[in-house]
Amino acid sequence: MDSNRAGPSARCGSPKNGQDWPGEALGRSRGGLTTKIHLACDSEGRPLAFTLTAGNVNDCTQFEQVMARIRIQRCGPGRPRTRPERVAADKGYSSTKIRTYLRRRGIRAAIPERIDQINGRFCRGESLCRLDRAAYRRRNVVERCFNKLKHNKALATRYDKRARHYQALVILACLRLWLP
Repeated sequence: MDSNRAGPSARCGSPKNGQDWPGEALGRSRGGLTTKIHLACDSEGRPLAFTLTAGNVNDCTQFEQVMARIRIQRCGPGRPRTRPERVAADKGYSSTKIRTYLRRRGIRAAIPERIDQINGRFCRGESLCRLDRAAYRRRNVVERCFNKLKHNKALATRYDKRARHYQALVILACLRLWLP
């Protein structure tokens, strides 16, 4: 997940005091109007799937949508893979719903628990979730992918008024990362 500020041209024509820009992926957050990119990438830092949301949308709400968009072509014939072997995510994606979703699909998770979840388990006498620290250290691949994407100035600051135009720009930037 990464937030990008919306430039003045993206805000033109938007309601002055309103919080709602339906379908345009603009929302108020600490830094003003922002757009979030929720992204999944492979172990090489190449983007696999993403969604755009308003800046005030919680990260864990988009997890299943991003996972549903993953398609990895096989070398030979056959359907594309839709399940990664492992998912490494930050504490924003730590929820029972996400852990159940991953467990049901047979995907190993490297997601640390939030302190309120740890305290709740401790009070109930339950054991803590095990965290594969070696796998979690590889999560910085996603951050490096965002860094490469933000080398595009128009992607780092959203200048496009329409979400579909900004989404096309994100797709082009992702395709550039796949080129040798």
